[in-house]
Amino acid sequence: MKTKLFLLAGLTAVGLLTGCETIPPGAERGPHGTMAYDMLIEASEPGARIEANGELIGNTPVHLKVFGDPDGTFHDFGSYFYLIRAFPLNTNQFAQTRAFRTGRGFTPEDQIPKSIYFEMTQKAAAYGPFGEAGPEYPDYYGPPYYYGAPYYYGPGVRFYFGPRIHRHW
Repeated sequence: MKTKLFLLAGLTAVGLLTGCETIPPGAERGPHGTMAYDMLIEASEPGARIEANGELIGNTPVHLKVFGDPDGTFHDFGSYFYLIRAFPLNTNQFAQTRAFRTGRGFTPEDQIPKSIYFEMTQKAAAYGPFGEAGPEYPDYYGPPYYYGAPYYYGPGVRFYFGPRIHRHW
């Protein structure tokens, strides 16, 4: 009787665990268990040049394929931020940047938006002091280093443990 009960419990556990799929059926699979999301990028001035993580992807309007986690957030591929930049075409326009957190190092993750709109005539905000740079303006270099108190180079005491070897020439 116990054998049948264990067999039934084992088959039930195997059935439950093999039926789980993290990526919805029909979705395009990506590396590291990710799936593809489509993001539409537009700008107030059509034809603005768009870069994603330093790589040119085209001129607006453009569709960008982003590989993210199945829950709809950006995946950590080794960077703290996923950057999308739009560059102006004319004078009196400003470069625009959107930064999304990827969850690296236990930081929060941002949702992947379905579309992004860049207003090219809007002046970009300046960086704030340390601690005030938000996800739109990542703080690349971190806070200033603290080196601690200066070293003390005064007299010291040395202890020597080991065989005493005296050489007389």
